[in-house]
Formats: sequence, C-alpha cells, structure tokens
Amino acid sequence: MAERWSPDSWRKKPVLQVPDYPDARLLADVEKQLATFPPLVFAGEARALKAHLGRVAAGEAFLLQGGDCSESFAEHGANNIRDFFRVFLQMAVVMTFAAASPVVKVGRIAGQFAKPRSSPMEKKDGIELPSYRGDIINDTAFTPEARIPDPRRQLEAYRQSAATLNLLRAFATGGYANLKSVHDWMLGFVKDSPQQRRYAELADRISQALGFMQACGLDLESHPELRSTEFYTSHEALLLGYEQAMTREDSTQPGNWYDTSGHMVWIGDRTRQFDHAHIEYCRGIKNPLGLKCGPSLKPDDMLRLIDILNPDNEAGRLTLIARFGADKVGDHLPALIRAVEREGRTVVWSCDPMHGNTITSASGYKTRPFDRIVQEVKSFFEVHAAEGTYPGGVHLEMTGKDVTECTGGARAVSDEDLNDRYHTACDPRLNADQSIELAFLITDLLREKRAPKAKPLAAVSGL
Repeated sequence: MAERWSPDSWRKKPVLQVPDYPDARLLADVEKQLATFPPLVFAGEARALKAHLGRVAAGEAFLLQGGDCSESFAEHGANNIRDFFRVFLQMAVVMTFAAASPVVKVGRIAGQFAKPRSSPMEKKDGIELPSYRGDIINDTAFTPEARIPDPRRQLEAYRQSAATLNLLRAFATGGYANLKSVHDWMLGFVKDSPQQRRYAELADRISQALGFMQACGLDLESHPELRSTEFYTSHEALLLGYEQAMTREDSTQPGNWYDTSGHMVWIGDRTRQFDHAHIEYCRGIKNPLGLKCGPSLKPDDMLRLIDILNPDNEAGRLTLIARFGADKVGDHLPALIRAVEREGRTVVWSCDPMHGNTITSASGYKTRPFDRIVQEVKSFFEVHAAEGTYPGGVHLEMTGKDVTECTGGARAVSDEDLNDRYHTACDPRLNADQSIELAFLITDLLREKRAPKAKPLAAVSGL
C-alpha cells in the first residue's frame, strides 16, 4: 500500500537537483509567503488539458509543446512573449490545417525558470563556482555572489509568471488568435526565409476557406473556436519548495490537490527515481504529468513509474517524453512501447528531439544540429508506425527570436554563425524559422499517419 501523500511528503525522501540554500530561515519565509499568493492557474483548466490529452492518447489530436529552455528575468517583456506566441500559432495552424489534425498547445513558459545540471560546479579559467541553475535560483554572472542560491528569486519568478500568463490569456482569447489574422502572425525576419512561401500559401488557403464559409452564410464571429484558442503552460517541476508552496486543494473537489504554478508539469530524466522526492511530489497532484524517458530508462522501471504516477490508468494523465538522440531511438523506444502495450497502459507518446542531440561545435558553442533533430522526429514516427501505435506529440526548445543557436535548417546556420546571435543562458533553441520548418515536416508525417476518422477537438480545433 502506498504511503499517505501530502504536499510536503516529498521532504521525507532523497532529493536531487535542488540547491543548498545558505539561509534556511529566508527560504522558509519565502515559501510561506508564496503559499499565500493567488494561484497562477486553476484546477478546472488543468482538468480541461487532461481531457484534451486524453484525445491525444486516443490518436485523435496532436500535442505541440515547446518554449524556452529556461526563461530569463532579463528578457521578460511583451514583445518576446508575443513573438513566441506568434510562432507557436503558426506551427499549430500549419499542423491543424495542412494535416487535418487538432493540436493541443502547451508552452514551456510562465514557470520554466529552473534547470537541472549535469554538474553542481562550473569551472572557468581555473575558478570553480556553483553551476547556474536557472533564474529562479541564481544568476548567470560568473561571480561568487551571483551563484549563491537566493530564495527571493522565487518571488520574482512568480511575478513574471503571473504577468506572462496574463498576456498569453489576452492573446489567446482577445482576438490575436483570430484565424482572420493568419497572415499577420509572420515575424518580420521570417518573411524573407524559405518558409515564407509555404506558410503564405497555406495562409491564403485558410483565408479562402473562411471567405467561402462566410459567403455560404456562416457568421464567423459567432464561432469562438475561429476567433480564439486554448493555450496551456508547463514547466519542469524541479524546485519542489516552490511547487509545494503553489499546491492548493481544489475547493470544488475536496481531497484533490493541484500544482497551480502551471497546467502541466514534468519530471526530468535526472530526477525520475521512483523512491525519490520528485516522483513522490508528482504522484499526489492531479495535474497532467510528463515523464522524460532517456536511454537509461528500462521497460520494467518505466512500468513501475507509470504505476506510481498513473495508478488508475487515466487517459491524459501521463505523457511519456522520449529523448534518446537521433542515433538511439531505434535501440530504446520499441522496447518501451511494447511494454506499455503489453500491460495495457494509456499514455501519450511525445518526442523530445532536442536533449539527446546536443553537441559542442568546432567554434566551442553548445549547439544542436537541425538535421539530427529532424532525424529523431522521423525515427520516432517510424518506430510508432512499425509498432502500430500513435506518435502523439513533440516537445521542443524554441523561441520567437532570431537566434543562431542550432546549426542547419533551410537558412543553413553554420558553426561560424553561432557567434552572431547566441543568446541562450542554457541550452540551444530552435529559432522561429527552424521551428516553422520543423512544423511542416511534422505535418507531412502526420498526413501519412492520420486516420480519416479524426474528429474536431471542440475547444482547440480553430488552431
């Protein structure tokens, strides 16, 4: 029998990737203050996302999840949020219209401030300091003072998350996501890119379809699914003190607890030990969960984690996010899929083609070759086709900014180009042009996969 769960029961378990705060009293005061703050998201929204993900698990929709590797306090601003949202809308509309696939939209945003690190220390020029763990914990500056974990940064993370969510909700429901504006979502620097023609042609077809519907007497303004969209937020549940402080009991369903820092949270590949704190915390909240599945995950261990995190086999509760590397998908994914199918587990399968394909370029920058990202996505679809299962989504690190962090793509970003606009503080991200290019590739793969029985997803079929 499982031990009794409570929002703080994780504190009795071993915990990894959590910083050692030097001022325990200040940390406790900050967490106590956060516990009095209003929720960032609501239980009903998380339940709605779970229902949509249940459609994905059934092969009736596709999950698009993406955003920054780690959000930055310094880069927080309306223009950056808007540009990310515009690219996300473009990707979603490409998949929805061209592949006839409803798309569930989940951003890595409004809470993705903490990052796991492979080493607790970082060394430069003979000086060793604690690693940068994300703006919610410490600062990127390589100084002893900047790298001290500061609990007060959690308050700033909350404020920025609240502001970001406020703007995203306005964009999603206030007219910005209206399909009539499909041409206006193109970012300026993408207009001259190789993706411009394909997207412009698709946008023309959508405009023609809307015009035809209007000519037939359909009042487009009376259909909110054409004027707005549903957009959800997610992040890695890494800093458990913060997550606990944001955990609230649902007043409409007593006994059910939700992490109100985001609609969906996931457990990373470094913190998925079944008897450790992160699994303990996540098993008790009712939010949709993600579980990163890397090359070291064995089928039996995966099944044990599924039993802990989704004991009732609830559709939409658990998304397995595969992140192997382009050359390892065929070696690891089939066995995991077969174990899930054999035991009759209901999950969403999603592909993270970013984290297993990170290399150090000849110029010294950490990067991800676009062709390897593409190959992992293709291999993910191919394995599912061979196993007779549904490839339900993708999980991307991407931005709406014109960065040069991942090499390749139609514009052929080279090693020498990385220095031009390499802005990430952690991991390299796809820029807008590469993101849209990948969306068209996924669209082609979905066309081959989708069955004609697909039904519209009421709240999100507009995009």
